Amino acid sequence: MPRGAVTDDIERRVIGADFGADGYTTLAQADDLAAHLDLRPGRRLLDLGSGRGWPGLYLAARTGCAVVLADLPGDGLGIAALRAVREGLDTRCAVIAATGQHLPFAAETFDAVGHADVMC
Repeated sequence: MPRGAVTDDIERRVIGADFGADGYTTLAQADDLAAHLDLRPGRRLLDLGSGRGWPGLYLAARTGCAVVLADLPGDGLGIAALRAVREGLDTRCAVIAATGQHLPFAAETFDAVGHADVMC
């Protein structure tokens, strides 16, 4: 969806930033999540239902962790992949079309798993 001044203003008021989020997790909640998951350089985060990359890309940028963004909507994943490149996170970010039920990863691949704003 094209973004505009009204969308950006609403996001700043609700979430606390104009990241281009597609959920309702606030900036403060994302920061709390980073602390709770002990995200830092060298750690690997799986963000299930990542959509356009909020908060996974933010967490990677803020903490230095690596992130895999997993979801099904191709449009959202495409936006997330472009955003990762634009923000210099592409070396620490991978995007994959997958559901939580069918992940192509071995056990213990990730140090943390997040799933903010996902309709279960």
